[in-house]
Amino acid sequence: MQAIRDFLDYIGECILVFLRSIYYLPTVPRQFDRVIFHCYHIGYRTMPMVLIMTFFLGAVLALQTGYSLQDIPGMNVYQGSISGQGMSRELAPLITALLLAGRVGSSTTAEIASMKVYHEVDALRTMNIPPERLLVMPRLVAIILMMPIMVGMGIFVGWYGGALAASKVPFINLSTEMYWANLKDVVGFQDIIDGQIKGMVFGVAVILVACTSGLRTKGGPREIGMSVTSAVVASMVIILCLDFVLTLMLM
Repeated sequence: MQAIRDFLDYIGECILVFLRSIYYLPTVPRQFDRVIFHCYHIGYRTMPMVLIMTFFLGAVLALQTGYSLQDIPGMNVYQGSISGQGMSRELAPLITALLLAGRVGSSTTAEIASMKVYHEVDALRTMNIPPERLLVMPRLVAIILMMPIMVGMGIFVGWYGGALAASKVPFINLSTEMYWANLKDVVGFQDIIDGQIKGMVFGVAVILVACTSGLRTKGGPREIGMSVTSAVVASMVIILCLDFVLTLMLM
């Protein structure tokens, strides 16, 4: 019972941090450099891993479906639609968000937790600078700007990985032209928009959980490590819960 109460308290604090950060949105022009820095840190440095993982995920998805459908005559022609829908609506936004939680979420929590433990956050408050304005809001703006780019690139690279596997693996033996034709027949613009919506919600959740965990940290170096671990675990659980809810809503 206490664990549930603590979790709800944590979620409530994340929502409060979000609302306080939104309040400082008009200060974005004055913090433009900070937003660009976080765009580079969150997007540009994460992009190579997103592309590698989505490429192989698309290829593995094609392999698995091709292996399952090989005994049903004529079914391999649907490889394009399966990979297209799977990558755009589910896998690309999900794997991008999980990668973000492990890479960006952990470093964000470690940075803010260190500032909290060594009283830099208290110094900001003493100077009448709310930490939500300086530490949280620029990251939220950066993730909203970068997540559509990362998810969009992940979707396309995943499709390409699926096409390559479908055309080169003997037991699938589907031409690239047939793969793309079937994908274009089934995957619509709305499928990509749904994936982008998921990606942005996941990204905002990762940043909020990371920042809130950092701001809640008390103690010393050991507590910083514990905050990083709990933030990554909480981010992944929340991403999966949000994924279920959003999938139901977007169907």
